[in-house]
Amino acid sequence: MASLASAAIAVALLAMSGARAGLPVTCSNPQLSCQNTTVVSNTCCFNAPGGQLVQTQFWDTSPSTGYSNSWTIHGLWPDHCDGTYDSSCDSKRAYTNISSILTAAGKSDLLDYMNSYWVDINGQDESFWEHEWSKHGTCISTLDPSCYTSYTPTQEVPDFFQKAVDLFKTLDSYQILSNGGIVPSTTKTYTSAQIQAAFTQSSFGFPATIQCSSGALDEIWYSFNVRGSVQSGTFVPVAPSGSTSNCPSTGIKYLPKSGSPAPTTTGSQPTTTATKTGSTSSTGTTTSYLNAYTGGSQTGCLISAGTWYTSGTCATYTATPSGSGFTLKSSKGSCGISNFAFTCGSGVSGTVFSASNGELAYDGNTNFYASAVPSGQTQETVSTQAESVTVTFQWQSN
Repeated sequence: MASLASAAIAVALLAMSGARAGLPVTCSNPQLSCQNTTVVSNTCCFNAPGGQLVQTQFWDTSPSTGYSNSWTIHGLWPDHCDGTYDSSCDSKRAYTNISSILTAAGKSDLLDYMNSYWVDINGQDESFWEHEWSKHGTCISTLDPSCYTSYTPTQEVPDFFQKAVDLFKTLDSYQILSNGGIVPSTTKTYTSAQIQAAFTQSSFGFPATIQCSSGALDEIWYSFNVRGSVQSGTFVPVAPSGSTSNCPSTGIKYLPKSGSPAPTTTGSQPTTTATKTGSTSSTGTTTSYLNAYTGGSQTGCLISAGTWYTSGTCATYTATPSGSGFTLKSSKGSCGISNFAFTCGSGVSGTVFSASNGELAYDGNTNFYASAVPSGQTQETVSTQAESVTVTFQWQSN
């Protein structure tokens, strides 16, 4: 059991309800799990022994589970650094009322999302959630009750499910595979190398563990090390350690699901109706600036070559609907992700992007990265591979 980018991906949302009494302990300069050279005693700020956190996903086709164009959540597993694992670590916290716990914590939106994307193949969602929490959640050291100030019983449960969902939202496996030419089919088959190339060329940037049933792809396990706690730490993508695929090297089926696709959310495309930004033509194309934001403040914008700049004129970008997203073009040419870098030019192969709440997204992730915030005449390359600065890009009318 195991399982964007060569450095840290900051998936660090603190999923705490104001109604709950305690807070996770504060971690100062935490170490990265599975990368320490000496024993770390503070396991409230260092995940151990389960230092390889694995976000796992299902693709169920018989019967079909979830939406036809989305994978579903399996869980969040604290594997050891060698791929072995503990399970069911605290019977006293093997809670059997997950829905009630989440509702009482003010997490009704989280519960609604789980009802659509964290679903059991047999329709027993509540039992499935209870199993994932008791078997895996109780083994995450940083979720131990001692890791909270003024601990209130069950308050670690929403943190576990919120983090699993937050990670899942950054790992749109259907889109990642589609971008790599891997699409559901009743006739076509793929090689393991083709599937792994889709992962390594995506914003995740590393191989993932794949699992098959009767030669058909049905699970993906994404591995992370964590700098700090699960609640508030930085999840760093890594290649899986210890886990192995049971899929054949060739002839892997990726069967289609039946049912309806996931509903389009507001802001899924940068149109005037959805995002109140940009100008939309009768052909459905949208023109807009892409303003850069760091720490909640605007800091420059993208210019025509796709670089981030703070001292020049913002470029006009044209978004044209394509499949479930859109392609981008500036005056330099088509825009795409090449070797993890956002770039625009005459020889660039266009990439399909999406938008979420008015922010540009790639592989479902709205975070982009740069080595520094640009200043003066300096331009910075924007990357999907995590670096020291996290930046988002919002649409604005030009």
